[in-house]
Amino acid sequence: MQLEQVLGVPAHIWTGLEATYRLALARNRELAEQERIKDEAPMLTTFCYGELSKHGHVPNTRNVIERIQALRSFFGVTSLHNIFKINLYCPALRSAKKKTPSREALASWLRIGELKAQRTVCANFDKKKLQNSLADIRAMTNEPPESFMEKLEGILRDCGVVLVLCPHLPKTYVNGATFRIGDKAVLMMTIRGKWADIFWFSLFHEIGHLCLHGKATFIDWDFKTPELVKQEAQADAFAMKTLIPGDDYNRFIEVGNFRAEHISEFSKQVGVSDGIIVGRLQHDGFLQPYWCNDLRDRYEWR
Repeated sequence: MQLEQVLGVPAHIWTGLEATYRLALARNRELAEQERIKDEAPMLTTFCYGELSKHGHVPNTRNVIERIQALRSFFGVTSLHNIFKINLYCPALRSAKKKTPSREALASWLRIGELKAQRTVCANFDKKKLQNSLADIRAMTNEPPESFMEKLEGILRDCGVVLVLCPHLPKTYVNGATFRIGDKAVLMMTIRGKWADIFWFSLFHEIGHLCLHGKATFIDWDFKTPELVKQEAQADAFAMKTLIPGDDYNRFIEVGNFRAEHISEFSKQVGVSDGIIVGRLQHDGFLQPYWCNDLRDRYEWR
């Protein structure tokens, strides 16, 4: 009305011009968004959208626009190109002789763990408390998952660790990871096999990183870069000696009797499952990979 009085142009003209201007802005924003969507569309498969949808992390839709919007929401970004500006999602990737990890697939896998950690209420990370809990965790090797899993998660939460068992995503070539979110630690493991002894060794390997290597982010690949060899060897040694005390194992090896009944007797002596002993003997070459597998348990993950 003031413009009408000053310039002598009716108010409805100014209102119409304003509406036209707003409409033009909206159309420009829509065109810009369409260009961004066209640019981001090829990234849908590299971020393993199908696998994420299969496990309920994003909606099951074939609409490209809906998929891109869902992925943006999953990662908490306005553009998929912004994902690799976040430190957690851009670890140093080096090509192996036969495998090249997909940074997009790895980012999706890590985001699953990050989101669960953000939703989980737990204590602040306490390394001493975690070390004091190792015996209780180790004793669970004799129990089935339906019996130990809730207890295991609870013990780890009390130590400030969020355990995330994550399905395998294609082209990640990752076995596990540990990283920090604020005052809590995240321990991720990929579920690919069913052998119980491999699960427990992998768990204690990742706990080893938390106890030995401070706040550093560790991602355990199917391959090892020279920079990681030392830390990985330390985590392996931690898992081995935690599951089977070194002196006890060496004495058992010296006797050299690896019949099933003697393996069971030794496992009871050290307080772990028969499969833990068999897995170690197979790894160290004292048993063939197919010997005594009837003493090893398999876990069915749901």
